[in-house]
Amino acid sequence: MDSNKNFEEILFQQKVFFNKGGLQDISFRKKLLRLLKNVITAHEKDLYQAIQQDFGKSEFETYSTEISFIYQEIDYFLKNLNKLTKPKTISTNIVNQPGSSTIYYEPYGSSLVIGAWNYPYQLSLVPSISALAAGNTVLLKPSEIPERTANIMEKIINESFPVEVFHVVNGGVKETTEILRLKFDKIFFTGSPKVGKIVYKAAAEHLTPVTLELGGKSLAIVTPSADLKVAARRLVWGKYLNAGQTCIAPDYIYVHEDIKAEFIKNVKTHIQQYNYKPKSENYTRIINRKHFERLTKLIDPKKVVFGGEADKEKLHIAPTVIDDVSWEDKVMQEEIFGPIMPLLTYKDFDQVVETIKDHENPLSAYIFTSDSTEKEKFIKDIQFGGGCINDTIMHIANPNLPFGGIGNSGMGNYHQKYGFEAFSHRKAVLDKATWGEPKIKYPPYSKSGKNWIRRLM
Repeated sequence: MDSNKNFEEILFQQKVFFNKGGLQDISFRKKLLRLLKNVITAHEKDLYQAIQQDFGKSEFETYSTEISFIYQEIDYFLKNLNKLTKPKTISTNIVNQPGSSTIYYEPYGSSLVIGAWNYPYQLSLVPSISALAAGNTVLLKPSEIPERTANIMEKIINESFPVEVFHVVNGGVKETTEILRLKFDKIFFTGSPKVGKIVYKAAAEHLTPVTLELGGKSLAIVTPSADLKVAARRLVWGKYLNAGQTCIAPDYIYVHEDIKAEFIKNVKTHIQQYNYKPKSENYTRIINRKHFERLTKLIDPKKVVFGGEADKEKLHIAPTVIDDVSWEDKVMQEEIFGPIMPLLTYKDFDQVVETIKDHENPLSAYIFTSDSTEKEKFIKDIQFGGGCINDTIMHIANPNLPFGGIGNSGMGNYHQKYGFEAFSHRKAVLDKATWGEPKIKYPPYSKSGKNWIRRLM
């Protein structure tokens, strides 16, 4: 699929199908979701094999961080889609009486989903599931960086679904640029803020609504009241999951000066316990040579307190901890997206909050503390997409929470009902009776009429 004409043909077929009401039937949407679940189930081994070849990722990690999210999303919509699509009757104010007010959830139409490479199945298919559940057609463009996972998604979906309903196209920057010139009714993008701006600009040409799931330098704070063993264990797990190639991984950690030495000791202990070895079930490799070389340049050997080893042939970077880091260091100038844990030291909690506020809003933020005042200040004073108190990453595992960023880390959110809403237009309808209408809103206007309007409204 390498020409704009073919992309146009696919989109045309999807628009025709949508305009004929092809996805209005809720039972048909459920049929599509059951089909997708059956396709994933039937090809689960193939999906494991493809991502293992691209990342060296184990079946355990692939299931827990990718496939399980897909099954969970499908099962939610199969159970709740009738309720979600049911028109919502709401109260009607006095000036519109007698009448009734209703919100109808209707699909946008043809949707484009652009996935990310770091969790290629989850970040491509979960938003696609939301789009289908809401009644949209889907053109899915997975990331081309993990080539085998992109190919297996293209194969199993295009063999199983009609092109006018759900179709996968592969390609690189050239193909994505061509696709973005087309007029979709909704675009959902997961990736970097830099590329997100390009997508947003392209969407603006057609006034297409966009959901942007971006990244940024997510943070963690460890305070003197924290349980240091728990903090180290959970931060090590969250930081080095998928070799740090996680958009909500703690990018850097502020640690109070009084506890830093003990915290580092606990961090080293847990890294050693987790056995992050090359080709281990517990660890993945860096996605490609380009990212490997970028990451190794971020490691200042003089500041390494643990790890730092790198193998160019195996694309393996050992879990690395660097200390005495400042905002002037190279590692703090960009999102790391790799297994490097920078430690910054602080004395005053209020001051560190102010410093964080001086930078772009992160996708995620974490704090380890037992102090209620610190918890409250963390929540109220720091803007971030989502996060945890005394944990990392796990807010994404609660499907009842919306997932998304703010400012530079994105706009809009999804997961389950929030995903349905992301791909739905809320149509507001007032159904007015033809009797009992007062004449005060019609000309000629009068002073007494104005006084009545003031009281009624």
